Amino acid sequence: MIDDALKNCRTRMQKAVEALEHELATVRTGRASPALVEGLKVDYHDTPMPLKQLATISIPEARVIMIQPWDRQAIKLIEKAIQQSDLGLNPSNDGAVIRLNIPQLTEDRRKELAKLVKKRVEESRVAVRNIRRDIHEEVRALERDHKISKDDLHRAEQELQKITDGVIKEVDQVGERKEAEVLAV
Repeated sequence: MIDDALKNCRTRMQKAVEALEHELATVRTGRASPALVEGLKVDYHDTPMPLKQLATISIPEARVIMIQPWDRQAIKLIEKAIQQSDLGLNPSNDGAVIRLNIPQLTEDRRKELAKLVKKRVEESRVAVRNIRRDIHEEVRALERDHKISKDDLHRAEQELQKITDGVIKEVDQVGERKEAEVLAV
C-alpha cells in the first residue's frame, strides 16, 4: 500500500518535471528551435490544429526556422497564426515555405525571459509540493484506518520527503540550465 503510494508519487512528480521541460522548450533563447512553433494552434478548416500536424518544421540555419506545409493553402493560415502568437516573429513566405528569422535577443528581453523561466520553475515546485501533500494525506488515511502502523507512517513520510527533495532539486537544475541558455549571449 505504501509502496504503491510512493510509486504513484514518483510517477506524478516525474510528469511535473517533464511538463516543465516541455514548457521551457517554448521559451525563446535566440537560437532557432522547432519547439518554439510546434504547438502553435493553426485554424485549419475551422479546427485548431498544432502546427506540427500541418507542416514539416526544420532548422536550416542557427537562426532560421523553416516551415513547409503539406497543403499549400495552409500557408496563409500558418502565417496568420504566427503573427497572432506572442512569439514576436515575422514570417516570410515564398509561396512554398515560410521562414522565420530569429532575431538576437536584447539584454532587457533576456532578463524578462529569465524571470519567466524562474516563474515557471516556481510553479513546478508548487505542483511537486501539492503532489507530496496529496500522497501524504493518502498515507495518513491508511494509518487512520489502521492499515499501517505509526512506524510505517513515519518511514513513509521520510521516504516521501526524500523523493520530494530529489525532484525539487531536479526541477531547479532544469530551470538553471534554461536560465543559463536564455542569458547566454
